[in-house]
Order: sequence, then structure tokens, then C-alpha cells
Amino acid sequence: MKPFFMGVSLSALLTGAALAQDYSGELAINPEDVRLGQRGYSPFVDQSFPNRVFWGDTHLHTSYSTDAGMIGNVLDPDEAFRFARGEKVRASLGEFAQLVRPLDFLVVADHAENLGLAPMIEESNPQLLSNTWGREIHDLVRGGDPLGAFVKWGEAMAINTDPIDDDELTRTFWNRIVESAERNYEPGVFTTLHGFEWTSARDLNNLHRIVMFRDNADRVEDLVPFSNFDSSDPEDLWDWMEAYETRTSGKVMAFAHNGNLSNGTMFDDVRQNGEAIDQAYAERRMRWEPLYEVTQIKGDGETHPMLSPNDEFADYYRWDRGNFGSELKTPDMLPREYAREALARGLKYEGEIGANPYKFGMIGSTDSHTSLATARDDNFFGKASLAEPGGGDHRYDEFIIQPDFLGEDVAIRTYETLAAGLAAAWARENTREAIWDAFKRKEVYATTGPRMTVRVFAGWDFDPDEVHRPDFAAEGYARGVPMGADLFAGPEGAAPSFMVRALRDPDGANLDRIQIVKGWVDANGDPQTKVFDAAWAGDRTPDADGKLPPVGSTVSGADYTNTIGTAGLGAHWVDPEFDPAQRAYYYIRVLEIPTPTWLAYDEAFYGNLDLPDDAVMVHQERAYTSPIWYTPEN
Repeated sequence: MKPFFMGVSLSALLTGAALAQDYSGELAINPEDVRLGQRGYSPFVDQSFPNRVFWGDTHLHTSYSTDAGMIGNVLDPDEAFRFARGEKVRASLGEFAQLVRPLDFLVVADHAENLGLAPMIEESNPQLLSNTWGREIHDLVRGGDPLGAFVKWGEAMAINTDPIDDDELTRTFWNRIVESAERNYEPGVFTTLHGFEWTSARDLNNLHRIVMFRDNADRVEDLVPFSNFDSSDPEDLWDWMEAYETRTSGKVMAFAHNGNLSNGTMFDDVRQNGEAIDQAYAERRMRWEPLYEVTQIKGDGETHPMLSPNDEFADYYRWDRGNFGSELKTPDMLPREYAREALARGLKYEGEIGANPYKFGMIGSTDSHTSLATARDDNFFGKASLAEPGGGDHRYDEFIIQPDFLGEDVAIRTYETLAAGLAAAWARENTREAIWDAFKRKEVYATTGPRMTVRVFAGWDFDPDEVHRPDFAAEGYARGVPMGADLFAGPEGAAPSFMVRALRDPDGANLDRIQIVKGWVDANGDPQTKVFDAAWAGDRTPDADGKLPPVGSTVSGADYTNTIGTAGLGAHWVDPEFDPAQRAYYYIRVLEIPTPTWLAYDEAFYGNLDLPDDAVMVHQERAYTSPIWYTPEN
């Protein structure tokens, strides 16, 4: 398969098919600027499709999150934004940290539950001290027992009772985050989006959502973020979001964590109230939750070896022992936790109830609780401040999932974390509106940390050579649809064709291959998935079973070279098993060549770490695009 090197795209006007992806129904271009039938020298004058990829983290915690600030994080939202902008910052344990390249956007998504408790204690906030519980927890910290204070707060969380219950106090600290985001917003250079995390964990099943606003401070200031103390049911969160939009004329969306700690409840067959999923529920869920955080520090949520036994890359950072500690995992839970299977089950629901509750795009983010959005293995500052470089054994042995209830069978420790991930958004400019709109129309993708550029279009008449043309994107938008969109029935006898481009992170590893993951519902009504190799580096040939040989490895300790793989790949792929009567989805997975993990870099820096036998020292990082969905005419 030929590698390619990406050129500059020429322009084309968006067709009706592409314009239909705009979530609001409004044109993405000013009709007065369109000069139909007229020619100008510059081919870019009327270009309106997204032409840049922007990188960010939509899930970062600062000291304002109680489970960060109470266990060592001393960095506030300002420092989180400064770090994301590329500045050097001193981490909570004293090491300096800096990104190899700045991010383009960031959401400080602190937990809504007792937002700002740690800084309240630090400043001896009078409103906190007027509360009996607040005074007790303040005095524990000031008396030298921060762990005891954290345990006391955890007891309140366990019974889901707000121990402070002071909206005015919550509003004060929310507004401080809003003010920080406004100070750091520089349209065209760096975008801050307002947001928070709703931390539902009914029966210790992780159902957390990130809530992200399109709006500026004039709409979001003085909010009291919706918390798990208000409700553990996502439908109540959607009610709150709907009320916000009605009250302010603003716009807001949510997206869930990867579901591998949900024990089958993230993509369940029933609602939280026990009722069956129906059309109204499916439509509401996709209205408010168009995206899914498929990869982050707490493992990868694309698929599982038991769900994808023929996928040699499915065994990737599985957190599959249980939930947050109350219940062990059973095999029947897995189909309701992972993205690939959920997307296929969504197709089945669409055929049965007329709507797809799991028609989500995919992003990655960190879920870091250090205020530092570090997703590179050679620059990983850990899940929490206790696990930052310099944290000693805490960096590897600290429990993330405690063994208190079920013992070591469910426990997960910090050495098992994944240095991930990032969200990539295709847009024309780096502004709140443009980034948020890209998320809403699902023209976004996830990576486990590297900044690979990935683009895909589906249509009915793409030719093999077109993927290598400089106007690849213009033709893709003009005659097809991008990631996150719907492809409707084409000419009789035709099968959908896909054009895919992938380019390596300029500061990272070469690429191994481009794969296309397809999901559909078979004649018996059962969801099915399959992985196709579409393009690859080198002169490898698939074996008799259609399996492509491994790309090889150059990893030695914390070193590797780009002497294998390729910098760029282009694929033209036509579905060889297409059935025009079957609903289907297609997404792209791009794999890098093998590289060292953060544990390998740590071992090279600190010396022999005496890590457990299951410590992952080499892996293949990856990207997942939002799907393209095919729907038959009927």
C-alpha cells in the first residue's frame, strides 16, 4: 500500500449533503458571499468546510475537584490553562512540567459535588466555617489529618448526601472557574470552554458525564452545576440542561466516560428507572449526549477480547475486574460497556424502536486530576498528584479502585493507568463556537495521546487515486460525508467507498496501518462487528486467514526508531460485504508502530522499578474516528 504525504486542500462549496450535518440547520456560510457561476483567481475564497484539526482535553480536574485538591493537587484553574497553553508549570509535588506543543482547547471539568472544597479549606472560607460539617473537615485538614478529612467527605458521597448544601458557596467557586476560563480565552489562539463533571455512581457504577457549554460567561456565570447530590439519573441531568437552554438561549452538551467501570449500565437495555428504552429516550439521549469519551487514563473503552475475539488489537488497557469496588465483572456486562458493541446494538434498537440511543461520536481526554493535561508516555504526570513523578511508590502502587469490598480481584493500581487521551476536532477556526459545533456534528475523533491527523469520507463514487489528490477534502465534502455523518442509500448495485488519510504525529511514531471497523445487524437481528485492514506500511501480505503480519518492533527499553512503519497512509476501501438492506456503521482505527509506555520511560529515568509481571512496557497507540452511519432507504 502506498504511503502519501498530505498536501494543501483546494476549496469546494459544500453540497446539500454536507450542509445537512450542521446541527442547527443554519448554513455554515453566508449566502451573500457565494458567487455561483463566477470564477475568481483564488480557489479558497468560497471555501467553507472544516480545514484544520484542533487538539484538546475536555476532561481535566484541578484543585477545585475535591478528589484532587484534598489529596495533594495545589494547582488552580489558571495554572491548568497556562500549562495547556504551553507554559512551564511546577507540578504539585515539585517537578516542572511542560507540553511538547500547546493544546488548542481545554475544558476544566471539575466535579460538581462540593466544588472548590479544598480551596475553601485553604482560605478558611467563612461560609464553610459557618457549616458544622464544614468546620469539622476544615479542622481535620488544618490539624494535619487531610486523609481523615478526605475519608469523611467520602462517607458523605457514599450516602449521596450533600454535607454542605450551600448553593451560594458553590456558585462562588464556579464563578472563579468561569473567570479563569475567560481570562485565558484567546480566540484564534487558545480556546477555553466552560464545563463541569456530573459524578453519578449509582451502586458504584461509573456513569459520569462531562457537561460542556458553547457559551460565554454572560450565560454560564452564577450557575450551580448539577451534581450527583441532585440526582444520579442522567435523564434528570438532561432536564437540567434543557432548562438551561430555555432560560439562557445558550447551548450545552454532555458526554460520558468510557464505560468499563459501569458494570454494564453505561449502554444498558433499561433506563435508570427500570423502564425499557423507547424512541423518546433514544432521541433524548442523542440530543444531549452526542459523543462518548472512548479512551482516557482509566483504560480504553473501544472493545474487549471477549467481544472481538478475532481482533488482535482488542486487548488494550482493559479495566475489566469490576466497578468502583462493589461488584465483580461478569461476561454478560461487557456488551453494555464498550463502544464497538454499543454502536452495533444501537443499530438494532433503531430497527426496533425507530431511534438509535447509541449513535455517538468518539473523543478521548485525560481525566487527569493533576491540573496537567499530559497524555504523552514520555511526559506523563499520572492520574492524581500522589502519582506524579517524584511520588515514589505512590506513582505505581496507589490504589485507584480500592480492594476494600472484594479484595485484590477488583483492585486497580496506578501502574495500570493509560497515558491518554486527546480529542481532535475538525473546524475552520479555534473559537468556542467552532470547536463546540464540531463536537455537536461529531466531526471529531479520539486518540490515546499522539496527535495523528486522521480524515475519512464516505460516498458512492470515489476512485482509488482520489485519496492522493491535493483536493481530497474538497471532493470528500462535495460528493460524500465526513466522520460523524449519515450516508443514505446510493445508486442501485453500488457499495459505499471510503477515502481515508492518516498522518503521524510530527513528534511521534510512524504508522502501522489503517483499519475500518464495521458494525451491522444480521438477518437474525444480532449485532455483528468486523475489522478490515485498509492500508498498511511496508510490503506485508495478508495470510490465508486475511490477517496482516505484525509491523515489527524497534523498542528497546525507552527507545524506539521510526525505521519501520510510515509517516503517512492513504486508503481507498469499498465494502466487500455490503448489503444495501442492512443498517451499518463504519469507523476508522489507526495504529502506530510499537512504542514504549510511560512505565518504560520511568524505568529508564529512575532505574529498576521492580514492577509487577503484568505491567505494560510496550504498546501500539491508536486513533478512533467518529463513525459514519449507513441507513437503507426504508
